[in-house]
Amino acid sequence: MVTTSTIGRSVPRREGAAKVTGAALYTDDLVVADAWYGQTVRSTIPRGRIRSITLDPEFDWERVVVVTADDIPGENVVHLIRDDQPVLARVGGEIRHREEPILLLAAPDRNTLEEAVRHVRIDYDPAEPVYALEEATEVYSTINIRKGKDFEDVEGVELVVERSFRVGLQEQLYIEPQGAIAIPWRERGAGSREPGVTIIGSLQCPYYVHRALKRALKLTDEQAVVVQAETGGGFGGKEEYPSMVAIHAALLARKAGRPVRLIYDRHEDLAATTKRHPGVIRHRTGVKKDGTLLSQDIEIVLDGGGYCTLTPVVLSRAAIHATGPYSCPNVRIHARAVATNTPPNGAFRGFGAPQSLFAAELMVEHVAERLGMSSVDLRRKWMLRLGDTTATGQTLTESVGAELVLDAALKAASAVGRSGGRAVKRGRGLSLVFHGSGFTGSGEKKLQGTLAMEALADGTFRILTASTEIGQGTKTIFCQLAADALGVGLDKVDLAPQDTSLVPDSGPTVASRTAMIVGRLVQEAATEIKDRLQRERAPIKVQKSYVQPDSIHWDETTYTGDAYPIYAWACTIADVDVDMTTGEVRVTDLVTAVDCGKALHPVMAEGQIEGGTLQAVGWATIEEIKMKDGGYQNDRLATYLIPTALDAPRIKTILVENPYSRGPFGAKGIGELPMDGPAPAIIAAIHDATGVWLDEIPATPERVLAACASR
Repeated sequence: MVTTSTIGRSVPRREGAAKVTGAALYTDDLVVADAWYGQTVRSTIPRGRIRSITLDPEFDWERVVVVTADDIPGENVVHLIRDDQPVLARVGGEIRHREEPILLLAAPDRNTLEEAVRHVRIDYDPAEPVYALEEATEVYSTINIRKGKDFEDVEGVELVVERSFRVGLQEQLYIEPQGAIAIPWRERGAGSREPGVTIIGSLQCPYYVHRALKRALKLTDEQAVVVQAETGGGFGGKEEYPSMVAIHAALLARKAGRPVRLIYDRHEDLAATTKRHPGVIRHRTGVKKDGTLLSQDIEIVLDGGGYCTLTPVVLSRAAIHATGPYSCPNVRIHARAVATNTPPNGAFRGFGAPQSLFAAELMVEHVAERLGMSSVDLRRKWMLRLGDTTATGQTLTESVGAELVLDAALKAASAVGRSGGRAVKRGRGLSLVFHGSGFTGSGEKKLQGTLAMEALADGTFRILTASTEIGQGTKTIFCQLAADALGVGLDKVDLAPQDTSLVPDSGPTVASRTAMIVGRLVQEAATEIKDRLQRERAPIKVQKSYVQPDSIHWDETTYTGDAYPIYAWACTIADVDVDMTTGEVRVTDLVTAVDCGKALHPVMAEGQIEGGTLQAVGWATIEEIKMKDGGYQNDRLATYLIPTALDAPRIKTILVENPYSRGPFGAKGIGELPMDGPAPAIIAAIHDATGVWLDEIPATPERVLAACASR
């Protein structure tokens, strides 16, 4: 047994060498014998009904496989929160967005496939589409949070500040586009096969896909097998959408009687997949003249697009985080998500919190400006501390890091110099945010994520979990946790493949829950195995499921109680240069202090923070999706801009360790937190540089110049 702990040390990544040498095989790298190529034929109108589907009789259709809604053996629905999104639209059926899947094709080569697509004709009866939030009448979800009195009934208010903010779409832009390979059977070893479907794909949540496959293809638990291939990033974009890709590939493979590869090119991925929800957030804040916060009245409207997907959950987190990390005795939050005839929006890092926290943080700035006081001082006056209650009435009993991260960021930020010229103005802005780690409310209790661990006869140990590696370090951290609890070297611990026929449902790899929730199960399972090995001989298998502490109480109806097991906290300070001639904003430096509970692997924690921070810089400054006729106008990498290495600011990361008692070795989830703070800090920095306020992001040159001109 070893005594040296690997926790808190930046050990080599488990999958790192394979990735940097090119040995790692992503979905499109995998060679499957006799596989055909698949393609989705989509709607070209944003709203209406399908009048007819015509296959050109001049084309030899025996060369390809054609799948329509009539070929679906189970239910024509992509299983998720609501049964509103069909696998394929059928003749006479409704079209709700311009990229609606209608028909699937497969062929032995890409040239034949492209030729077949050109010989499909779809006729429509168009209807008037709805694009604007103000015109939307269909509501996916509504959430109301109430604490204390209504805004008008609060006494002592001496200043009311009102403001409206608008946030835009954002593309996840993972390295590897969506893709799945479907095999119309189950391998049983020694070359034997059984009825079923095996999916190998780029995905975050194997059991999401598993449930969707079972329902659409009428399969049993055993007949549906989902295997995660090496995955080139997710950021939420590989959470729910891979279910659609997998079902389509499986339908083609089933009809073709052979494997089918359905791999999106970048254009299709940009045009058809889910994005961050855009929305409008309106604030009214009531304070005393000394800055005392008395009342907040907040309205949130998010655009869910053509189908519901995960919109209610995104709205939930947006609403719960809408007040920011501040203590307010009287709160009213009214949040709703509506339908428009645009491609559906879905999961994206932060899951609604970046949208509402953007507005919350800028409201601090506006109130401070009206009061003539420092926004840092106002944050200190308002910030949540131990014993305070949130908007849902949750009492914070431990690991509250607001003041810790604020002090750490301020200490680390150097003095900002001022430009002496008129062409470029320099400014600085700050934000303070929090983010709930784990599922909202009773989510973890309902899910009961499960993990298993084996002590093998050869003296090694194997972790069985559906939690996936998508670049964030799961494989490494889980092995660290197990090795430390077992008292063995890292070389003695490995992970089983993320294959639903081998591993239990540990819950989805989302919501900043993997290290904190599933990692704790790893620690507990390893501890039990170590104890049993003192009395028993291997092999031993231990299974652990999440058990919600009795201290956590949540009322889903009233949205009151303990919204999250714990919160992580961050403070970001941004320095920007604004070119007053072109309107271009360049973020030059970012300091971010993050309360992570415990840094299990400091280098990977810093990498998570730096990556999320840069993603937020893009959302705040240059990542603008332009809509035209219900579709994305700039759906190419040549026209959808993201920050490159040349655009990246200098990022200084400070890890603040403020342990959480139920996290593994004190760790809290931080995967989403870095997305929350940079955007409002950057907008505040632009104001500091130019004297103008922007209430909408991204802060494109056009918007900056227009704001300066209107001043």
